[in-house]
Amino acid sequence: MSVETAAAEAMTPIMAFALVGALGVGSQWLAWRLRLPAIVLMLAAGLIVGPATGIFDPSRDIGPLMSPMISVAVAIILFEGGMTLNKRSLSDAATGVRRLVFIGAPLGWLTSAIALHYAAGLDWETSAVFGGIMIVTGPTVIAPLLRTARLQKRPANLLQWEAILNDPIGALAAVLAFEFVVVRHSAAEADGATLGFILGLGFAIVFGLACGFGIAVAFRRAYVPEYMKVPVLFTVLLGCFAVSETLLHESGLLAVTLMGVVVANAKLQSYEELRRFKEHATILLVSGVFILLAANLDFDTLARLDWTALLFILSVILIARPLTVMTSLAFSGVPIKERVLVALTGPRGVVLVAVAGLFGERLQSMGLEDGALVGPLAFALVAATVVLHGFTLGPLARALGLSGSGAAGVIIVGGSRWTTALGEAVDRAGVPVLVADPNHVNLRLARTAGLPTFMGDILSEAAEDRLEWVGYQTVVAATDNDAYNTLVATDLGPEFGRNQTYQVQREKSEIANYTLPTTLGGMQFGPEKTRRALDDMIEEGWTFRVTKLSEEFTFEDWRNRRPDAHVIAYVPAGEGPVFVRKDEQVKATAGVQIISMLPPGTLEGEASKKRPHLPDDLPDRAGAGERKGETPKDKGNQPAKS
Repeated sequence: MSVETAAAEAMTPIMAFALVGALGVGSQWLAWRLRLPAIVLMLAAGLIVGPATGIFDPSRDIGPLMSPMISVAVAIILFEGGMTLNKRSLSDAATGVRRLVFIGAPLGWLTSAIALHYAAGLDWETSAVFGGIMIVTGPTVIAPLLRTARLQKRPANLLQWEAILNDPIGALAAVLAFEFVVVRHSAAEADGATLGFILGLGFAIVFGLACGFGIAVAFRRAYVPEYMKVPVLFTVLLGCFAVSETLLHESGLLAVTLMGVVVANAKLQSYEELRRFKEHATILLVSGVFILLAANLDFDTLARLDWTALLFILSVILIARPLTVMTSLAFSGVPIKERVLVALTGPRGVVLVAVAGLFGERLQSMGLEDGALVGPLAFALVAATVVLHGFTLGPLARALGLSGSGAAGVIIVGGSRWTTALGEAVDRAGVPVLVADPNHVNLRLARTAGLPTFMGDILSEAAEDRLEWVGYQTVVAATDNDAYNTLVATDLGPEFGRNQTYQVQREKSEIANYTLPTTLGGMQFGPEKTRRALDDMIEEGWTFRVTKLSEEFTFEDWRNRRPDAHVIAYVPAGEGPVFVRKDEQVKATAGVQIISMLPPGTLEGEASKKRPHLPDDLPDRAGAGERKGETPKDKGNQPAKS
């Protein structure tokens, strides 16, 4: 019995669904652990269990449910894209971002279609549909690349916001082009077909907007209880898609995208919960769709990709993308180096593959043979661009002088003596730091110390718009208000990760009414002291110290010399700090820097003692002004002030 036959007998629809979920989510988790693009691992997983081994064949194991499943999943993905397009983000965007959207999107559509026609050899109709999808540069791919590359603020914002804003625009372009192709191939009479197309398209637009406004009104007027808002949103989304699809094929994608745009601009108080829903749903659906599309490929189709596919990929990367970006940003005031970086960076992501696979099947069913090449070409383009830009974005940015600090930054919420001293220590370790506080008086010490500051609520819309969040990976909530610290850590935890969100020790209350739940807030670190107690320690003479370990000077050596010191964090080479509570949590290898607090008089006591067995240049480093002769702060390593 062959492997394919055994798999066909053993694989039930339930097993198939479980396998898709395990492969999709497992690939994303493994990519996170290995710091690799998730899309590459999902591609490999789908190809291995699909055409390579025959263990899983979606058409065989899922059957007729596969096509509607992918259609609904893509509809939800496009709804998520629509929810990222809000007027505030667009109006506050820089001139370069607006040019990339309003000029770059249609120009990218045109150049991509030309590349598909002349390089890949596709007919103009297929090229027009596929070219619209190629506007999408993949926000789910750009974000991890930016976190790794650590670009300066402006080029990072150009790439990030272009990806977010062009995501729904590319989907709309593909839908409109596809509707035009449908009219040409399915209408017996052009006039009647054109009228039907216009009416169907008009209904999709009106119905999508109406569904969005209806959700906004119902949620704002409390017609729907809180616990039912996500289920109601999901049900209305499916209904909007189904009704529009019934009247005009594929118009449902346009309707749900517009519905998402309306919900994004409605300023609903429940928007955060809805945003969490769309993020979680999108991760699951993107994983599932990608595995299904990869597993459904066959080597006969992939074998049709010859040298023209390579020519197509090269023309997109080296001609279409640079031409689009350089033309869009001409005379925009964006420096030439930043234009070059953006022009040579255009990774495509999961949405491109999912939507391309769907439209490819539709085009093929209409008699356009080139539709069979859309899916394989999309896979080839995504794999090539993700791998290429994943390995070249950082070096290219450094070569152009557009790379930020090598380590991910830290946001310290709350200005005080202790947070200022902590910020100075983090800065001396070569890590960007930002001190935020809504009270300008509390930031006086941080400004005097030369630390970048943000005056305002870290949870405000102003902070979301003005701060370069991609440059930070850790948040330390250290105000004198336990409730606010807990709110900050709880709200930012999903964005930064619970293991990268910290807060100082809470005040212990004997009254149950004032005790905050332990399930809320961030992780504890350092000495078990409240913020006020930590400020008192600075007043008593405690100082921060940064020590770099080596093969000769290990963590055990440091602890023997500093038995009374409190370890606050350790900084691996080229990475951000990890805050800890105990010595056992420190991964002390050579090159790691230890940030610690020393008791009063430690440095003076060491200076007065003669230790011939110790080198003159101690591995510890104190801040400028702590002691005469200590290593000064490196001003050239300061990040730009807010």
